[in-house]
Amino acid sequence: MRSKAHIKSHPIHPILVCFPLAFYIGTLLFDSLRIIKDDIAFGLTGQYLHSAGIIAALCAAIPGIIDYTYTVPPKSSAKKRAATHGFVNTSVLLIFCIALYCKHIDNFPPYIVLAMEFIGVVLTGYAGWLGGTLVHRNQIGIDVRYAGAGKWQEQYFEESTGRLEVCASDELQVDQMKLIHAKDKRIVVARTGHGFVAFDDRCSHKGGSLAGGAMICGTVQCPWHGTQFDVKTGEVKAGPATEKIKTYEVTEGQGKVYLVL
Repeated sequence: MRSKAHIKSHPIHPILVCFPLAFYIGTLLFDSLRIIKDDIAFGLTGQYLHSAGIIAALCAAIPGIIDYTYTVPPKSSAKKRAATHGFVNTSVLLIFCIALYCKHIDNFPPYIVLAMEFIGVVLTGYAGWLGGTLVHRNQIGIDVRYAGAGKWQEQYFEESTGRLEVCASDELQVDQMKLIHAKDKRIVVARTGHGFVAFDDRCSHKGGSLAGGAMICGTVQCPWHGTQFDVKTGEVKAGPATEKIKTYEVTEGQGKVYLVL
């Protein structure tokens, strides 16, 4: 699924997350050296890195929240994983904020601060593992374009029933797809060699976005686990999914394509 927070199709969140990770680890390292070497210069550097890590985490969180809200497919395994990813990162941010506050308390034991930072770094690693899974397994923020797929297209409607004009007759080439948001529904409109079709965007296996997959010869393949569906009937052509997807009526007239809900 293409990221909603991007610069020329390059997602912003993965670019920014490396900064708080580096600053958090640097904070732990220099605060440890402050105790080992008993040198205040190490502690001062650690404090600067500490503040920078918190600021960097807040900056990285903004595109992350945007992608969680608008990019991760709803009611999917990735949505749960992304929620855990966000919760862990928020917990880390709170831990480092508390640790920074404790540094300014007179005679506060530095080993307790160091322990909090260590826990924060370990949790950051776990959050990073979840984030890597979201990118590499769930393909969140990845715009996978196969040959002839065309550019990623989306359109939003306030209506969830009726007859919606979704594209022009010549807007999509054969095997190209377009994601339609009809209020709370996500529907893919696509063109096959035999005309236009429409089907649910949600894979019946783990909720992957079919619009982010590949379509050829009347078959769409989920990008997560490879399930294939017949775009005309919605029937499963290859597992692991066992349940068919819903299809919708599509009509064409006067150079326009209409989705009937």
